[in-house]
Amino acid sequence: MIETRLLFQFIAVAEELHFNRAAQRLNMAQPPLSQAIRRLEQEIGVSLFSRTNRSVSLTPAGVSFLESAREVLRTLDEGVEKTRRVSQGIEGHLTLTFISIAGYVPLLRALRNFRAAYPAVTFTMQEATTQEQIEALEQGRADLGFMRPSGRSAPDLRFDSLLLEPVVIALPATHRLAHCRIIQLSALQDEHFVSAPRHLGHGFHDQMMQLCEAAGFRPHISQQARQLQTLVALVASCFGVALLPASLAQEAREDVIFRPLEVDAPAELQHTELLMGWNARSDSLIRDKLIEEIRRAMQL
Repeated sequence: MIETRLLFQFIAVAEELHFNRAAQRLNMAQPPLSQAIRRLEQEIGVSLFSRTNRSVSLTPAGVSFLESAREVLRTLDEGVEKTRRVSQGIEGHLTLTFISIAGYVPLLRALRNFRAAYPAVTFTMQEATTQEQIEALEQGRADLGFMRPSGRSAPDLRFDSLLLEPVVIALPATHRLAHCRIIQLSALQDEHFVSAPRHLGHGFHDQMMQLCEAAGFRPHISQQARQLQTLVALVASCFGVALLPASLAQEAREDVIFRPLEVDAPAELQHTELLMGWNARSDSLIRDKLIEEIRRAMQL
């Protein structure tokens, strides 16, 4: 392994083509510099300089090595500077996982502001279910996740509650109750429901079941889908009705209507949370800066 000190000394001699001037430039004596260059040539196994009593010149191998030495030191400088920027939280890479966040304007604004403030930070964005996000955070495959409550213990993870939103009912536009401004959940006990499978998000799934039970029935689930947007599409195709977060109602559609619910159930069952989660065992200054930006945007 060639020491970087030898590279600096070689470059000085190669640029000065004079050992005494190179030694003065390096603030060292000439004999140790000559010995260092000979040691470098021995390590490489080739002559880098042609020496006479009157002149010093680079050999063809020396010309090639000069280019390589400069590139090595330039790469090293860039690496050191990048390391400093990463340690300062102004450069690096973040992997974010999320459920559908299109309807959360303050969160999207926070992400946009962060990217503008830290353009050297790169992102990998991965849409995933709550359960998949929990696993990715626990295994270190994600830095920050946006999800629903998982319904299971995750001791290494920390969560911020970003917001609470009502649970609404999604109906096909042709549904018999489409004209109603508020839907009695008990009026849907004979309907087919569409929902996400429980193993992909215990918390939200169980909450929907409890809401229906509070209305006096167990829902008949006819179809399942991984993503909530797919559930909306199933509702539009008349496969059933769906209990969903109100944020999904922000996108105007002609084939699906969203209505508030009336049900005798605790308030916590009638609302769902959007959580921001991260692994407390991993340190990341960049991630922590993004968390603070999101907290400010969400007024936490």
